Amino acid sequence: MEEKQKETVEKIGSIKEHLAHTATEQLMEFVQAYESDSRAGVQKLVETARKRFDKLQQEKIRTESLKKYEKEYDNYTYICGIDEVGRGPLAGPVVAAAVILPKDCDILYINDSKKLSAAKREELYDVIMEKAVSVGIGMVGPERIDEINILQATYEAMRQAIGQLDPQPDLLLTIPKVEIRQVPIIKGDAKSISIGAASIIAKVTRDRLMENYEDIYPGYGFAANKGYGSAEHIAALKKLGPTLIHRATFIKNFV
Repeated sequence: MEEKQKETVEKIGSIKEHLAHTATEQLMEFVQAYESDSRAGVQKLVETARKRFDKLQQEKIRTESLKKYEKEYDNYTYICGIDEVGRGPLAGPVVAAAVILPKDCDILYINDSKKLSAAKREELYDVIMEKAVSVGIGMVGPERIDEINILQATYEAMRQAIGQLDPQPDLLLTIPKVEIRQVPIIKGDAKSISIGAASIIAKVTRDRLMENYEDIYPGYGFAANKGYGSAEHIAALKKLGPTLIHRATFIKNFV
């Protein structure tokens, strides 16, 4: 009788609005509340809710699989993931991030930053910064890159990032050549939740910086190309010449 009343009284538009404001974790409650409503429009909304809930479960499974190394080395207290961004651009710094996540980390959707949209990276950046045990960011600029080469500059940025951590880690999931035990993981940003988190922090940090450089050095398209060698960037280099943030050893073929 109660269900019949709901079917008669509650409009589909109202149910649709209810679904729009239902948190993902509560979607099965929505399904249970409306699955007996025979109206086609309501059944469509119920199916939408089921699919969203199923996606959430799949994401939880994927995220758990990213904790393989964190679980394998669970006897360590502070496990740190490290990643860098900006090894290939013609301009701007190389940026590294070091992240220690809590043992019971419940952050979903962490992945290799290149596989995420800019909006999702920004969203996750805030969540990681809020929930991480500690985050460190290292940055090495163009002049230093030219002086010691990009590989050594990357290691230097990583060491800077580690040095900012408090507490200091007792295990690193990468190889930045420091006196802390390290576990090398190839393409770790897609295999470890800690490294994935570091890749997001590094990427968002560098992208924001390059967007700011757009205002300081207009004409190179830094907000869009982030310093990489796009056609627009190379054409600007040939026309306007290099800026103070260009890497001399990277642009010698263009100027």
